[in-house]
This record gives sequence, C-alpha cells and structure tokens, in this order.
Amino acid sequence: MDTLWTFVVHRRHQLLIDSYLHVSAVLQSVLIATLVAVLIGIAVHRSPLGSSIATALASAILTVPSFALLGLLIPVLGLGVGPTISAMVLYALLPILRNTIIGLSSVDPAVTDAARGVGMNRVRVLAAIELPLAWPAILAGMRVSTQLTMGILAIAAYAKGPGLGNLIFSGLARLGSPNAVPQALVGTVLIVVLALVLDGIYVLVGRLTTSRGIRD
Repeated sequence: MDTLWTFVVHRRHQLLIDSYLHVSAVLQSVLIATLVAVLIGIAVHRSPLGSSIATALASAILTVPSFALLGLLIPVLGLGVGPTISAMVLYALLPILRNTIIGLSSVDPAVTDAARGVGMNRVRVLAAIELPLAWPAILAGMRVSTQLTMGILAIAAYAKGPGLGNLIFSGLARLGSPNAVPQALVGTVLIVVLALVLDGIYVLVGRLTTSRGIRD
C-alpha cells in the first residue's frame, strides 16, 4: 500500500493529465457517436426494415475485437488520436442508435398528429416534440456508450492513443519491476472511478434536461 501511495504522489501531475485526456477522448467519441446515431435513428425509425438493418450493422461492429479494429484503422489513419477516436465512435454507436429508435418510435402518434393539426411542420414536430420525448432514452444510450468506451480506450494504448491505457500497458510490460503493479493498478482504478463520476454526471444532466412530466 505504501508503494501504491508513493507512486500516486510522485506521479500525480501525470495522472491528472492522463485522466483528463482519457475523459476528453471518451466524451468526444460519445458526442460524435450521438450525432451520427441520432441522425440515423431519425432517418430509419419509421421503417422496421431500415431500423433492423441499421441496428444489425451497428451490432456487427461490436463483434469485431478492439485490437483487430485498431489494427485495421492504423494503416489508414496512422497511430494516435485518429484511429482511437474512430474506433470508439464505432463502438459507441449501437446503444445510442438503438435507444434513439426506441425513443422516437415510442412517441404517441396522437401527440404528433395534434402538433401537425395546429400547423407545425415535420421539422418542428421532430425538434419540439419527438426528440424531447425521446431524450431520456437517448441519454440512457449515451450512458451505456460512455461506460463501454471508458474501458475500450484503455486498449487503444496499443495504437498510441491518449489516456490511462498507456499507464496500464506500461505497467504490464514491466511486470517484475518495483512500480509495475502499482502503475497498472492505479490506471485501472482511475478508469473505474472516472466511469462512475461520469455516470453520476449523466444522471444529473438527465434530471436537469428532462421535463418533470416525462421524468415522473
């Protein structure tokens, strides 16, 4: 325990930087995935066939091992941020896309019909009624994708990606040296802690951005 605490104290500045880079990369990936998934969900949610195809393609991506996907992206995008963010966006798509389709499909047709009856066009109905009603489901998908990509980003150290994965890989590569286990352990614990903090922030955002009528 003393060795672990000593490692944290001596490396606290670098740990803060790596933690920031880890969270930043995850949030960027989830935001990009959300934009893509919501646009696809809007396009296909009225078509059972389109929804099935889009969901199946996003599901297929999750079956590709992260090492293999990074290996395929490295020759095209090189090492570093490019393949890392691209891979995480692809992995983050499914939960958000599936929840977007479910959320939009669950909107009561009577509500949208009433909105059109008072003169709202398709875009206004989508922006003012359908998306706000589907927002809790979309946010739930974002929470799942965030937890998923927090762990995947650690593996992206293989592609020289940013974040705490470099700390874990470095520790595992030096097993047998005095600081190897503390290094890998600290990186792992920090990822878990940051994931829990982000999940708590999502809960707070959900309460602040969801109308009381929907929430209750």
